[in-house]
Formats: sequence, C-alpha cells, structure tokens
Amino acid sequence: MPLPSKRFTQIREALLTWYNRHRRDLPWRRTKDPYRIFVSEVMLQQTQVERVRQYYERFLRRFPTLEELARASLDKVLKAWEGLGYYARARNLHRAAQIVLRDYNGEIPKDREKLLKLPGIGRYTASAILSIAFGKDAPVVDANVRRVLSRLFALRQHQTHKHLEELAQALLPAGRAGLFNQALMDLGATICVSRKPKCLICPLVKLCEARRLGIQNELPMRPKAHVKPHYDVAVGIIWRGDKILITKRPDEGLLGGLWEFPGGKRQPNESLQDCVRREILEEVNVRVRDLKHFMTVRHGYSHFRVTLHVFEGLYAGGQPRCRGCTAWAWISPKDLRKYPFPSANQRIIARLFDALDGTTVNFRPRTHSVKE
Repeated sequence: MPLPSKRFTQIREALLTWYNRHRRDLPWRRTKDPYRIFVSEVMLQQTQVERVRQYYERFLRRFPTLEELARASLDKVLKAWEGLGYYARARNLHRAAQIVLRDYNGEIPKDREKLLKLPGIGRYTASAILSIAFGKDAPVVDANVRRVLSRLFALRQHQTHKHLEELAQALLPAGRAGLFNQALMDLGATICVSRKPKCLICPLVKLCEARRLGIQNELPMRPKAHVKPHYDVAVGIIWRGDKILITKRPDEGLLGGLWEFPGGKRQPNESLQDCVRREILEEVNVRVRDLKHFMTVRHGYSHFRVTLHVFEGLYAGGQPRCRGCTAWAWISPKDLRKYPFPSANQRIIARLFDALDGTTVNFRPRTHSVKE
C-alpha cells in the first residue's frame, strides 16, 4: 500500500515521541543481553505481558546464562516454567539453547535464517530478537501491531501476515526499529486496545484513517469464533501405603514432559470410575480399587476445554510399567512440589494439601472423599 512519505514520517515521529514519555517499564527492556531478550520473547508468545512479568526474573535467576539453561535437565526447565502454560515453548527454548551452545559457541545468531531454524522461533520472534537485541531493521507483527495498522490505515479486509509485515517494514525508521517496534506494541496494548480504543489520548489520532471514518471499533476484521470442543477426563490420586502414583507425559505433544496424576478421556457410555480404572491399567499397568470422588476441575486450553473428574483410590495390584507414559513413580505427597505439573494438576495438589491439614510432612493416606 503506497502512502505519502510525509505521513510515514509524521507517524514515526509522533509514535516515538509518545513512547519516549510513556513506555512501559518492563524488566526485559532494561537489558541488551540477547539471551535475556530471547527468553522474554519466547515467554511472550501467546501470553500477556503481566503474566510473563511474574515468571521472567524468577526463570533467569534459575538459569542466568544460556549455557546453564542448555545444560539443565528438561525436568528442571519445565519446573521453572510451571504455571506459565504452552509448555512446548519451554521445551523449544531448552532445545534452542542446546543448539546455540553447540553450533554457535553460545551466542544467539544475528542472522534471520539461522534464527528461524531454531526450535520455536517464527517470523515474529526472530524479528523481535533481531530488532531489539541487535538493532536490525526487522518489522514485527503481533496481535497488537495488527490492530494498530488495521486502524491506522483503515484496512477493511482481512490482511495477510505478509502484507502487514510489508507495511510495518515501510514504516520502520532506519536504525531505530527496536524502539519503533516496541512503541507499536505498547500503543496496541495500552491505547489502541481491542474494545473501546482510547482515541482521545492516542498520539496518532490525527493520522488515523479509521478514526476519521468512525470505524475504529469495527477493525480489525475478526474471523467468526469457533465453539471449542469439551471433554470429560477422569484421573486418580492412587495411594500405595503413604505414596501416590504419578506418571510422566511423552516429551512431545500437549503438556509434553510434565508429570500428572494418571487418567484420561472418558469413552461413550463409560462411568467416570470405570474410566479411571481402564486408563490407569492401560497407561501404567496398575489396578485400582475403592475409588471415591475427590474434586472437579474445569480447565481451558487454546483449542478445547476439559472437566477433570478427580478420584481418590487405592492400589490393587499390578507391576507398574509404562504403556502410555514415559516414566512413573510412587512418591510422598511432600515431594509433589519437586515435579513439574500442568496447571490443572497443581490445583489438585493444592486441594490435596488442604485436605491433609495443610502440612507437607507426616501425611496420612486418605480414602474418603473431600467435599468441594
């Protein structure tokens, strides 16, 4: 979309002036260390800034250098990531660190094609690292930038990522891409928000075509939302003496590499208790008995929702061996905090601790249900 260079200049100057006064104080903006910027950009994939802020510095205290991250076990990396979600990012970050240490002497590549070959690095993340860490003139297009550009230029039709990237590239001020990219993202996050944009205090209000036409609330064009499927999942807190059975998910796929209480999806016309028995037998070759309801957890993922029906029961036989998992363990409840678990399982652990009088020592096995 060819536009007058004068308007481009006005946009750049107005936005950078605003950003200089109103930029958000974020911990990853206080560094030029490519590794720390790399970690922040991976964490920010599909996750809001305020949530990342809670994890970023804690993660870097645990892994202050790329070499320490690369040499750590995946279990330790996942434990440090626990609660941030989208765990494939943690696995990819870990693998990428190992590749950078092995192939690039521990230095994050400054070359786009090399960056794009690293696990979990797409066009947006590569451009963010190149522009912010290395000062390269690389445009970024995330949801915030898409929204700003769609309104600024009144883009009434759905735009391809390539088209928006070309537009963002044309807007970039040479040598200041990192600042400009962050300014665009901040504007979208704080002023040009999804609903009820704050046009009256926007630094680009006089340059915004959507505002001039009165269609800012209609843009960007949004695809119709799809109804997420729902699944009933039954899992068991299975006691053997004073130990509880946990299993480890395969390294790839949803929640890969995390530990969990064993169980799975309920089949048509199957009772929840029968589901627990079948799944645990199929997954780890263990028979269970005396199942009683413990709690219910509702949880949403990016593409589906689950209701987790949790039962407490006793080991009834069988030599554990992995069929649908990669590892299993009988552990004391006090050791549950040492393993990386998905968010839904963390809620089960918290309720279990409450039910066991809130202590992490001297646990007693339980077979009665807990009222919610």
